[in-house]
Amino acid sequence: MDAPSVERRDTEASAHPGMAFVPGGTFRMGSDRHYPEEAPVHRVTVDAFWIDRTPVTNAQFRAFVRATGHVTVAEREPKAGDYPGALPHRLRAASLVFRPPKGPVDLRDSGAWWRFRAGVHWRRPYGAGSSIAGLDDHPVVHVAYADAAAYAAWAGKELPTEAEWEFAARGGLDGAEFAWGDEFTPSGRHWANTWQGTFPHQNLAEDGYERTSPVTAFPPNGYGLHDMIGNVWEWTTDFFTPRHPADAPKACCIPQNPRGGREDDSYDPNQPAIRIPRRVVKGGSHLCAPNYCRRYRPAARHPHPVDTSTSHIGFRCVRRSGA
Repeated sequence: MDAPSVERRDTEASAHPGMAFVPGGTFRMGSDRHYPEEAPVHRVTVDAFWIDRTPVTNAQFRAFVRATGHVTVAEREPKAGDYPGALPHRLRAASLVFRPPKGPVDLRDSGAWWRFRAGVHWRRPYGAGSSIAGLDDHPVVHVAYADAAAYAAWAGKELPTEAEWEFAARGGLDGAEFAWGDEFTPSGRHWANTWQGTFPHQNLAEDGYERTSPVTAFPPNGYGLHDMIGNVWEWTTDFFTPRHPADAPKACCIPQNPRGGREDDSYDPNQPAIRIPRRVVKGGSHLCAPNYCRRYRPAARHPHPVDTSTSHIGFRCVRRSGA
């Protein structure tokens, strides 16, 4: 590499502190081997971009709140008009927090381990008596989509598309099962903060963490990115669709920088009266377990309502190369 190229790269890196450069390219997005919403595998092209090396931390989010006075969605009282038929006592500032049951439960009933609790927000991630003291280097949680987008705008960045996120998570290993290869625990070593034991009541914490972990606790992938798998789910800008589009028949037709589906198609069909868009979240979290949620993979994806925050969803930002 010639000297001007080295100098140019150093200059660009200094302009993007805490971020890694992802060169872009064409890759096989999705998976045909796991959940139906990940299929079919299809080729996608993304342009080069910069992405945060870690999820946004509590310390970083605190700086944003101090600078802007931002009040998160979990700290605001919902408007009755947005939730037709909702009981008045449910319209309160609150967020979803994980509470493990005492024993085995029906895995079809997520209400057995999720609690919608008032007073839960990013500063008090588990409710009254909890705090983020000593957790500055942990990912911020209880951030709804609007909170993540507001932080990104303040930081002069954007949220990633699903395609950008997945390409970055693969770390240059096109088609690999995980962000580090095809073996989940190479040589018996954990490479991500996930659930060991029987979800949701038995957490063995063999990876060293029962809840969230410091954002650099586990090794980076091939692009130098930490926590692309596990720890917390991460918001993307794409509206959720139940399946990926079919693969392009010719190389000339491969989608470039796709932006996901339509907002109207993202609404939850099980709640037709509540038209809350759902965005794609990626990467899985510390609550993903082999017996329940095997979504600790780059191809995995899940719909999440934009108005709802939880104790296991965070985000990271991008800067696009041409911006």
